[in-house]
Amino acid sequence: MADLSAFPVTRRWSVQDAAVLQLFSFPTPNGVKVSTMLEETGLPYEAHRVTLADADVRSPEFLSLNPNNKIPAILDPDGPDGRPIGLFESGAILIYLAEKTGQFGGTSRANRHEVHQWLMFQMGGVGPMFGQMGFFVKFAGAAIEDPRPRERYVAEAARLLRVVEGALEGREWIAGDYSIADMALGPWLGALEFYGAKPLVGWDEAPNVQGYVRRFQERPAVRRASNIPPR
Repeated sequence: MADLSAFPVTRRWSVQDAAVLQLFSFPTPNGVKVSTMLEETGLPYEAHRVTLADADVRSPEFLSLNPNNKIPAILDPDGPDGRPIGLFESGAILIYLAEKTGQFGGTSRANRHEVHQWLMFQMGGVGPMFGQMGFFVKFAGAAIEDPRPRERYVAEAARLLRVVEGALEGREWIAGDYSIADMALGPWLGALEFYGAKPLVGWDEAPNVQGYVRRFQERPAVRRASNIPPR
C-alpha cells in the first residue's frame, strides 16, 4: 500500500484506503468533469468534499496539492512508475485518467488530437466565458450598473454556443465517440440552466446542443457524478 503521509492534504482530508485514487472536489461543472470520468471508467476512488470557502481551498493543506486554490485535484497512489502523483487542473486530470485507463481518450491517434482540441476549447473558452457570464447574470456582478461586462460575456457565450451547435451537426458527441471532451463540455452547457441564461444565449435556436446535453445528462455515470462528493 502506498504511503500518502508525505502529502499534507491528507492531514486535513483523511484517507480511508490509501490504495485507491483520492479525489478532492466539489460538484461544480469543473468538479463534475472528473467525478464523471471516474464513474465512467469504474476506477476505484475516494471522494473528499472540498468546499469553495477559503477555509478549504486556501488552507495550507489544499494549497500543497493545488497552489492555484481551485477544485478539482487528485492524488493517485499508483501513478507513473508506481509512485504517487498529485495533479490539479480538470483538463489535465482528464487526460491523465484517459491515459491511465485507456478509456475515453480517443479511438485513434488522430482522434485523440481531436478530443484534445475540443477539451482545450472547453478549458480556454466555454468554461471561462460561461463562468464570467454566470457571475454577471446570477451572482454579485448582476448588481453592477454598467451593462458592458454582462453584454460582453453574454455575447461571447452565445457565440461559443453557436460553435458547438455547428460542430454537433450529424454527430452525437463532440469528437465522434463519447470522450473526455464531452465530460468537460457537458457540465458547462448544463450550467446554463442554473445560471438562468438560456434565453440570453440563443438556447432555443440550438437543437443539436439541446439533444447533446440531454444525452449527456441521461448517462448513469453522469447522474451519479452530479453530486460527488455530496454538497
